[in-house]
Amino acid sequence: MWVRSTMTYRFSFAMTLLSNFLATAFDFVVILLMFGQVRGLGGFSFAEVAFLYGTTSTAFGLADLALGQIQRLGRRVRDGTLDTLLVRPVPVLAQVAADRFALRRLGRVTQGLLVLVWSLLILDEVTWTPAKAALVPLMVVSGSLIFSAVMVAGAAFQFLAQDAAEVTNSFTYGGNTLLQYPPTIFAGDLVRGVVYVVPLAFVNWVPALYVLGRGAPAGLPWWSAFASPAVAALFCVLAGLAWRVGIRSYRSTGS
Repeated sequence: MWVRSTMTYRFSFAMTLLSNFLATAFDFVVILLMFGQVRGLGGFSFAEVAFLYGTTSTAFGLADLALGQIQRLGRRVRDGTLDTLLVRPVPVLAQVAADRFALRRLGRVTQGLLVLVWSLLILDEVTWTPAKAALVPLMVVSGSLIFSAVMVAGAAFQFLAQDAAEVTNSFTYGGNTLLQYPPTIFAGDLVRGVVYVVPLAFVNWVPALYVLGRGAPAGLPWWSAFASPAVAALFCVLAGLAWRVGIRSYRSTGS
């Protein structure tokens, strides 16, 4: 319904899609400006940083397209309008994700994918093998599932906090920005935090470093580069359990 409504005004949709594309492109413009002054960043070349940027931006864009509207859940919990979703014969999570579905978010996906393809074309220093080639689409899919799980877990937390969308954003939007840059420019404690505490590093750092022929971060073994699907599956299970607990704890507004 929301897609049909959006496409009714095609020129307006094209303009919002373009604006979304350009707004997200400014993140990469910052990287371009950096490399206009330096030859490397934390020991990484421009092509390698572009690869990191493209993988995480595409993964996050897919998750944001599918579940970006879920951050509106806190408002529904506060005003009691979640009640109308509970009586419909459709999963509440699907309804919340589809509420005011924003097709314009395709701009972020397109922009990230273009940078990813470009980085693959200019990565001359990588010796490609079947395993490395398979890791590229695998990390994008696994990364989008990890970001999606974080969004769902954050939405479940809003049943308790009711106004905690920015807390979730610090892990989703903030995590996306963090992973666009090489881990070597960050403090060791921060790197270990996104590896062992909230393992967002499995979105792209861990598999991407293997593709680039570099060692895994924070002392992980080499085979951890192939663990992203398992981490994504675990995250999804935990997020699903958190969502069920949140739904069962919902008591409406009492009005």
